Amino acid sequence: MSLRISRAATLVATLALSPAALAQDEGVERDYQIPLPEAPEGEVTFTPPHERDLPDNQYGDMVRQGRDLFLNTQSLRGEYVFNEQNCANCHLDAGRLANSAPMWASFGVYPAYRGKNDKVNTLAERIQGCFTYSMNGTPPPTGSEPLVAMQTYLHWMSTGAPINESLPGRGYPKLEEAEQAPDRARGAEVYAAQCAVCHGDEGQGQKVGERQVFPPLWGDGAYNWGAGMHRVNTAANFIKANMPLGKPYSLSDQQAWDVAAFINSHERPQDPRRRTLETLEETDATFHNHHGYYGDEIDGHRLGDHADFGENPRPLDG
Repeated sequence: MSLRISRAATLVATLALSPAALAQDEGVERDYQIPLPEAPEGEVTFTPPHERDLPDNQYGDMVRQGRDLFLNTQSLRGEYVFNEQNCANCHLDAGRLANSAPMWASFGVYPAYRGKNDKVNTLAERIQGCFTYSMNGTPPPTGSEPLVAMQTYLHWMSTGAPINESLPGRGYPKLEEAEQAPDRARGAEVYAAQCAVCHGDEGQGQKVGERQVFPPLWGDGAYNWGAGMHRVNTAANFIKANMPLGKPYSLSDQQAWDVAAFINSHERPQDPRRRTLETLEETDATFHNHHGYYGDEIDGHRLGDHADFGENPRPLDG
């Protein structure tokens, strides 16, 4: 076994990533872009339980701990989180809000195959992936208290939901392709008018004291180049249904596409899968055959052409 294959195997174990380098060395062609099936259309009828109904026992305590971590994932900063994000930034209302990838719609559909790492993922592995990419962090170990707490919170949130059934309201509603191709210049105007008041002129987010109240959208504090939200279509879907905060569906489809293109054409921490491959070109070709700007030249700079993994200190060889 070559050093490179051995290193890839180690990285798979520590990051829960698919061994792209190993697959290529074996001559296996895999598609890491396959999305999960879309949520069914129709009225959202499921209502998650109320916190007032939580039992006053160890299970209830674990649910509360998971809820608190969901709302303030920054409490794990420096251990499992290495940017300025919280779970509730992408899953609004503490993961309760329909069409904002609610947690009550996710518990019952896992285990599920994910093209992103070419394997059937348990719910724990899905949460670990969020830490790796959206939190630009290190996944909590299987069985660790933070991971069990989050799983328990999702389990409680789905009380009464069917198993193995995709519910209306799961994920983000899919936008049709815009009449015009997404335009970064138009998106900059939308951002200045609708987004900068919360997320800052330079995408830096907003703090009150030491607490991050609105997340950064690019730069070291943002989700990295491997996160699903860096895809223009994913961001556009989320923005249309949920942004500006408190004003869902107020932007036109074209505005949502344009502002998503503007946001995601800025630099951010490197895709951690880049550690397993030799070049930017190889990483781009293997993992980024989708609607995104990774590897593209924007304003004279090739996005992702750097070794900046943000604050994540994990060394190259694990």
